[in-house]
Amino acid sequence: MTQNNSIDFIGDIHGHADELKALLQKLGYSHRNSTWKHPERIAFFVGDYIDRGPKIPETLDIVRRMTDAGSAKALMGNHEYNAICYHQQDEDGGHLREHSEKNTDQHRETLTQFRGRQSEYDDYITWFKSLPLFYESETFRAVHATWDQNKIDVLKNRLPQDRLTDDLLYTSAQKESDLYNAVDVTLKGKEVKLPDGMSIKDRQGHERTEVRIKWWDHPEKHTWKTLIVGQMDTLPDKPVAPSALPSSSPYRENELPVFFGHYWLRGNPSLYRSNVCCLDYSVAKQGKLVAYRFDGEKRLTNEKLVFV
Repeated sequence: MTQNNSIDFIGDIHGHADELKALLQKLGYSHRNSTWKHPERIAFFVGDYIDRGPKIPETLDIVRRMTDAGSAKALMGNHEYNAICYHQQDEDGGHLREHSEKNTDQHRETLTQFRGRQSEYDDYITWFKSLPLFYESETFRAVHATWDQNKIDVLKNRLPQDRLTDDLLYTSAQKESDLYNAVDVTLKGKEVKLPDGMSIKDRQGHERTEVRIKWWDHPEKHTWKTLIVGQMDTLPDKPVAPSALPSSSPYRENELPVFFGHYWLRGNPSLYRSNVCCLDYSVAKQGKLVAYRFDGEKRLTNEKLVFV
């Protein structure tokens, strides 16, 4: 990591290579010697490079070349984790992630774009396994979905260099394990079950009875309508029963700035709080690809958000 903390955190790309190149240019990076570089800064990608977008192989090529050249760092997102598990066989001859219609549909665009290029994609799967699940320095934290210190501590204790080995990958796919829970929360976020009889449809049209919540905030301050990430007008504007909430502490106002993606926000990019920065603004749904220009400050400001 650069000594002066000159870091550009970049949100979920999902195969949108053209937007990534436009954002890098806007941030002052230039393409030379087969990769993108900045004379004084580095990029930091918070995960989800694949699925959905039109140029997945090119996106992976850009991100990997930048990390190999030292001009970027990259975290694992839930889509990379899902891809690993989708391709990893289990002891019964199946796969760690079931090849169901729902799971295949989520992964279809990536499979289609790598058709006839299996050895290349296998190499990217190996690269996905090398990506850390979180990062912490003296001035910031970065994660794909949720920084829950208890879950991060499990990962710190279990994962060598904060990465999943093949043996630990199998353990992380076993729903009864503490590692499964830690990986699930870290990469996919905290969820609560909707009130009885309520459900939503996700972006693939699948019915869901659980929704992602604002893990960084105090849940007792919220109603069902304001607790979830995003908007759902049909939710009741009444307090959430404590029994419906996961047991955890909110992200305190005096903690290090934390950068993450994952949540498909819409509208004009803005901070949730001066130390809480979500960078996913739905580029794969005609939204924006967003970066934050970090220079070591303890309090983040909206003026340092950059997007295309």
